[in-house]
Amino acid sequence: MTLTSFGPANRIARTAETHPLTWRLRDDGEPVWFDEYQAKNGYAAARKAFADLSQDDIVQTVKDAGLKGRGGAGFPTGVKWGLMPKDESMNIRYLLCNADEMEPNTWKDRMLMEQLPHLLIEGMLISARALKTYRGYIFLRGEYTTAAKHLRRAVEEAKAAGLLGKNILGSGFDFELFVHTGAGRYICGEETALINSLEGRRANPRSKPPFPAAVGVWGKPTCVNNVETLCNVPAIIGDGVEWYKSLAREGSEDHGTKLMGFSGKVKNPGLWELPFGVTARELFEDYAGGMRDGFKLKCWQPGGAGTGFLLPEHLDAQMYAGGIAKVGTRMGTGLAMAVDDSINMVSLLRNMEQFFARESCGFCTPCRDGLPWSVKLLMALEKGQGQQGDIETLLGLVGFLGPGKTFCAHAPGAVEPLGSAIKYFRPEFEAGIAPTSTAVPPLARPIVVGA
Repeated sequence: MTLTSFGPANRIARTAETHPLTWRLRDDGEPVWFDEYQAKNGYAAARKAFADLSQDDIVQTVKDAGLKGRGGAGFPTGVKWGLMPKDESMNIRYLLCNADEMEPNTWKDRMLMEQLPHLLIEGMLISARALKTYRGYIFLRGEYTTAAKHLRRAVEEAKAAGLLGKNILGSGFDFELFVHTGAGRYICGEETALINSLEGRRANPRSKPPFPAAVGVWGKPTCVNNVETLCNVPAIIGDGVEWYKSLAREGSEDHGTKLMGFSGKVKNPGLWELPFGVTARELFEDYAGGMRDGFKLKCWQPGGAGTGFLLPEHLDAQMYAGGIAKVGTRMGTGLAMAVDDSINMVSLLRNMEQFFARESCGFCTPCRDGLPWSVKLLMALEKGQGQQGDIETLLGLVGFLGPGKTFCAHAPGAVEPLGSAIKYFRPEFEAGIAPTSTAVPPLARPIVVGA
């Protein structure tokens, strides 16, 4: 996966001052190995962190920069780091990199790991120093075999350079880093399910509290951060808080840059590092080039399959968490998908809900039973065999599986696109109701949430 550009994007050079994540990328898409990475100012931020900053200074700098999680939830990273215990007697603690990236239509972390593996390692090294963690794991999606190969080589290169292992940079600080490949489950993107899987258990989410910062891997304090989140740390430490905040567009409440993309039947599908606050229209038209000839934009998702659908008139929304929230959904991973006018929304949602139903861990009843129920109803509507009241039942499920109704965020994310699709394209769902359908059987009557 390489970064592509189209239109105005061709005239914007990637530099360290404007593109902290991607300026080191090679034009040929090959990995940047240790010697080249170091020649491009690699590990300078880590050396600064070890030589000039206390552990508390690093945490405070990341907090002041306003870095937020880039995996989709957007929780402030510095605040999360601050939850780790201060008690020096708790000397066994862990740093986990969430590299599961199972969200459909999302591949940003894959690009970073395949082409800039040392950027992630440097980010983890600085973070480990700040959090006093002596061991780290990169929990990698099992299908990312190329990323696994490149990360393992980069880890060995960093070890040989004295940047991993014992007494790093003569500081007395030890940090070991391991690449752990998972078995390929969407639910492992949830941090406590990831922890269970790493321990060799079934990948079910855990009850919180206690939170991982107190009781994580093998019962020890643990911090879990996303790949892109950790890759932002070297630039923040190296170039400072005010510079990092200045990168975002006016009006954005989020700071820095973000890997964003567009897929679907657009002229130039790809992935770009852009400032928070860029409009979705700029991303869609100037970078992705708009729709291919013969296709018209019907709707779009701003950040993965678990975000709600938006209409073409919503393209003027700014791409940051609050900007997308203003038009009714979440930014998610920031990698958008264009849906063209040839797509039937019932079929699209049936495909999505089948995926989410299959990936449910089955721990809680609403998710385990509700998602397959939605699939059955959508399959009937897709075949023109739906019954009167099926759409109301689907809307009831959207409410019943919403935020706060299930054990984790899997089900709420799964039904968010369903609710928005019915909101904007209800006639397509109504077209699936059989003309001869009769009264709805009692067990299929609409669910009344809160009754």
